[in-house]
Amino acid sequence: MRATLEPQQIAASASTPPYVDLPAANLFAHRAERLRALAPGHELQAFLRLVADLSDVQQSLLDQPPAAATPSAECLLQCQRHGLPPLAFESLVRDGMWQPWLQASLQRYRPAGPPAVRQALASLELASAEQRLVWALSLLSGHFSAVPAAVVPFMGAALQAAWTYWLRNLPNLTFEPRASLSQCPGCGSPAMAGVIRQRGAHNGLRYLVCSLCACQWHVVRVKCVYCEQSKGLDYVSLASDRHSPETAPLRAETCPMCHQFLKLLYLEHDSDAEVVSGDLTSLALDIGLDQNGFNRLAPNLMVAPGG
Repeated sequence: MRATLEPQQIAASASTPPYVDLPAANLFAHRAERLRALAPGHELQAFLRLVADLSDVQQSLLDQPPAAATPSAECLLQCQRHGLPPLAFESLVRDGMWQPWLQASLQRYRPAGPPAVRQALASLELASAEQRLVWALSLLSGHFSAVPAAVVPFMGAALQAAWTYWLRNLPNLTFEPRASLSQCPGCGSPAMAGVIRQRGAHNGLRYLVCSLCACQWHVVRVKCVYCEQSKGLDYVSLASDRHSPETAPLRAETCPMCHQFLKLLYLEHDSDAEVVSGDLTSLALDIGLDQNGFNRLAPNLMVAPGG
């Protein structure tokens, strides 16, 4: 019989697991595989396949990065001296070291979609470095209306590839908890979703996954990551899910105090689950929660809200 952990027991385990885990070397390859497996018959089938193709490009960038400058040790130290995480997006995005990653991604992507895809690529190709910077800043700052919806997946893919590569390969990075539980200790971006692990000593623990660099950091369960309240949390799954609410592999944790929600993937019920693909295939859940008065603060850089 499986024991049920009380909130205080879960909190007590926070000192034992590693605070931060880096993304896997095959992060984007796994994402592409997962998207292609989930695409057939889905109402967003064409878009899921487009993001899968972009994930292939991201994996190629991770494996064979472009010849581009990387953040220097002094740059990283300056971020931390100012109380920022080592790969603080607010600072590094202005330095422009991600721009060659965008150019490389545009060169490696082979468009196979409708004319709108080619038009989005053309607008990125023709955009000046200054315009690309404005779009990148707006996207990472959550000002989605300032970015053409059609360019979001391509811009987001390049930014994710650059930050993930830096996170995995730059030495001597140090990670400290941020002011908000939902904020990444690696780059300061908001979490996109959470993962409830299933194996080994960390079985049942929650790790949040960064929307930008894919860093994972441990946050105790039974606590809203936005207002840090525990009372009244509820867990909602898609009505069309073939699983019961208690065994659904994807659920949204809703908070009655701040009226925010965060999606959680339960690897116990789907060991191959992956956050971007899981999120994109469950956007109907977002619509239902929005209609019931819950808000989403967790961005997915592959799609603009409402886009």
